[in-house]
Amino acid sequence: MEWLRISTSVELVRVASDEIVYVRADGNYSDLVLTNGKSRKMTFQLHFFEDVFQQLRNNFFVRVGRSLIVNKRYIHVINLTDQMLVFSGQQITGDIRPVNVSREALKQLKELLENEKGVDNG
Repeated sequence: MEWLRISTSVELVRVASDEIVYVRADGNYSDLVLTNGKSRKMTFQLHFFEDVFQQLRNNFFVRVGRSLIVNKRYIHVINLTDQMLVFSGQQITGDIRPVNVSREALKQLKELLENEKGVDNG
């Protein structure tokens, strides 16, 4: 488990990378959605998180379209017809609602996951 330290001018937030289900852009802010179902508004744009995740030793995060970064370990269903991404996993203890995503972004995500080598361990 790797810990992220996200520092602003008024606070320091520490969060374990495996507790992050997804990060969604909200203008100049981002919503960090955790496995316990809670969401935290952060004063950073999505590219900040993309850079932070790339520094992790075990990076399970992938950008999906323009406004979403997801933790691949929690992807349960990619539904192209309904344009829906559904999350699930043993660590998810809160209510994580499905997320609407563009068909093209979901197609790319589906392809990426289909082409990954090895066995899923998450």
